[in-house]
Amino acid sequence: MVGSAQLARHGRHGFRADEVEWPDGARASYAVLEQPEAAVIVPVTEVGTTFLVRQWRHAWEADAWELPAGTIEEGEKPEAAARRELIEEAGLDAADWESLGSARATALSTMRFHLFLARGLRSEDRRPELYERDMVVRELPFKEALDLAADGTIQHAASIAALYRAARRVHC
Repeated sequence: MVGSAQLARHGRHGFRADEVEWPDGARASYAVLEQPEAAVIVPVTEVGTTFLVRQWRHAWEADAWELPAGTIEEGEKPEAAARRELIEEAGLDAADWESLGSARATALSTMRFHLFLARGLRSEDRRPELYERDMVVRELPFKEALDLAADGTIQHAASIAALYRAARRVHC
């Protein structure tokens, strides 16, 4: 990278233009969306069900079904964020956590999603944030959630990636 110019900032989100020199010496401007990392959780019960949440996504101008997920606070470990988000959104905690690795949103974004499989679930009081109070929680068979990812009903890319990675470990 030859240089960078910050174009806009809002909280932990930013937009910048990088001046990049490619290996052949050519230079170009490259747009980069700076975003905090996030945790996405696939909660799976002993009987093979999982949980999706539905909430309004302003940028999409639509309601969306997705897995419990949320941004990682500064200094917070990904698994701690996953545990916090699962309680906040689905009213669940888990005894067993398994990393499913990470995924990226797009080549233009710094965002990294940390994906987790959560088992040994137990109910907790939901602690939704202000903008999550209209959130709907739905329990359904894991296979049905996977079908919703495959048929396009679930459009949240990180949820789709997490469900497919979890499918390799969940035998329902």
